[in-house]
Amino acid sequence: MEWFEALILGLIQGLTEFLPVSSSGHLEIGKALFKISGEDNLYFTIVVHGATVLSTIVVFWNEIIKLGKGALQFKLNEETHYILKIGISMIPVLIVGLLFKDQIKSLFSGTNINFVGYMLLITACLLAFTYFFKSRKRKIRYLDAFIIGIAQAFAVLPGISRSGATIATGLMLGNDKEEIAKFSFLMVLIPILGENFLDLLSGSFANAGGLSISAMLIGFLSAFISGLIACKLMIKIVKKGKLIWFALYCGIVGIITIAVL
Repeated sequence: MEWFEALILGLIQGLTEFLPVSSSGHLEIGKALFKISGEDNLYFTIVVHGATVLSTIVVFWNEIIKLGKGALQFKLNEETHYILKIGISMIPVLIVGLLFKDQIKSLFSGTNINFVGYMLLITACLLAFTYFFKSRKRKIRYLDAFIIGIAQAFAVLPGISRSGATIATGLMLGNDKEEIAKFSFLMVLIPILGENFLDLLSGSFANAGGLSISAMLIGFLSAFISGLIACKLMIKIVKKGKLIWFALYCGIVGIITIAVL
């Protein structure tokens, strides 16, 4: 992988991780265009996902500190309930990750482009549904957290937008727009950090011989910086309820991907 390919793919990851258009789907399309495949493909995906997690931590730093202080009081306060809801939301993706890890990894080979196109069409439909649901400004309940977690589990498929699926599900459940946007971004922190940590422990990156350190660094930095911008932008977009335009975008990209690539 050349440095300019890493730069572009990092930008794609950073911008699309928070916008509801599927970062994994766009990364697969980008890798197909650059003809990047094999294990280096997977390692690069892990690196740039770690970068966008760091973007989330920076944007929501004050909220994370507040949750941490609340948890250290060791009582069932508002912060503890919120953390428990995040924990419940992670159960579905944990189950999927444990039972179908190899099958999921096989989808990130850069060759399943038709599949990505069809999944983008599903994302378009999910986002379009939100146009007909009005936010009831309800706080996220424990059952809501689990249902939103199921949506996140489906989003392990390239082409299904994680932020799009979780935010759309929350809006359809009647949750507050700003609250569901924040919850959607915070709930993914531990699963991705955990995955990256396990890969480091297993020495997976030591086998990424075709992926240079410079390419990983450039991809990481471009994903981190663009992720910062996109995360803040997405919060404003959700507040205004403008997801229908992303539904149109995903539909167009999905059709083009199926027809052309």
